[in-house]
Amino acid sequence: MTLLAISNPRARIHLISNVAAALLAGLSLGQALAQDYPTKPITMVVPFAAGGPSDVTGRILAQRLGELLGQQVIIDNVGGAGGSIAASRVAKAAPDGYQILLGNIGTQVWSQLLPKKAAYDSTVDFEPVSLVTNGARVLAVSKDMPVSNLQDFIAYVRANQGKLNYASAGAGSASHIGCVLLNSVMGVKVTHIAYRGAGPAMQDIAGGRVDYMCDAISTAAPQVQSGAVRGIALLSGSRAAILPELPTAQEQGLKDFDVSVWQGIFLPKATPQPIIQRLAQAIDMTLDTPAVRERLEGLGDDHIKPERRGPAFLAGFLRSEIAKWDAPIKASGISSE
Repeated sequence: MTLLAISNPRARIHLISNVAAALLAGLSLGQALAQDYPTKPITMVVPFAAGGPSDVTGRILAQRLGELLGQQVIIDNVGGAGGSIAASRVAKAAPDGYQILLGNIGTQVWSQLLPKKAAYDSTVDFEPVSLVTNGARVLAVSKDMPVSNLQDFIAYVRANQGKLNYASAGAGSASHIGCVLLNSVMGVKVTHIAYRGAGPAMQDIAGGRVDYMCDAISTAAPQVQSGAVRGIALLSGSRAAILPELPTAQEQGLKDFDVSVWQGIFLPKATPQPIIQRLAQAIDMTLDTPAVRERLEGLGDDHIKPERRGPAFLAGFLRSEIAKWDAPIKASGISSE
């Protein structure tokens, strides 16, 4: 029944009053939740195994975030399906602010474009909170591979593609898609070996059991610097301060090739706005904490400027990223199925 269908003026006024009271009650409840939130530890679901780039970032953020919120932020590593298992779990969680997802381009963008039917709709099933990092990827190879630059690498892979393999943090993960796009540009087909996280994958690159990987700079840089693996190219538009001598793929002949990867915080759909804003504010303060900024930049991640933070920016950015990657994914013929 609509208001127009109610002919009795008193009944109409009564109904309007009840609706207004309900809205005010809902608003007051949301405000109360935000004032009290959090009253218990928060779980940050990291979609990959311990030791990988997402895990490292999550632990840096969690420590300071917990201090600001007055409750411990516990890391829960949930690997598998390129991060989609973790994302699905948070999408289905209670919308009370106590399970948050450290999502990335893999879990929120490529997950929408790779399978025939996505496990969730990243633009609908989550409440975006804030972008937190953006970083380059590094093409790292086993020390046994007889190459020292990108052109050597391309020639070697083209000549030996049937015998080579590459590692990733899982099908559909950023490390997987980064290398698939690189392979597509090179015109090669190489066997993919999926791990449950970037950490174990990089260990096998260093051990010579896998040939190459398109890893996040945060976990690849220490391995390159120590000589455990060989850095061939930075897969982004510009060089990174943490590996200043490593040239980009663009500098080495692959025009416009860029598979930089971002990470952001997401909550389940229908989480009350006051809780979203409370968490966004705490993340804002976390990113501006000098020690956090220093640690993230030390990993090779860009500092996220204030204008690129917050729910509104991340919502629009997510939609633009899905649109940006739609054509390249389709053109490459990549599939996670």
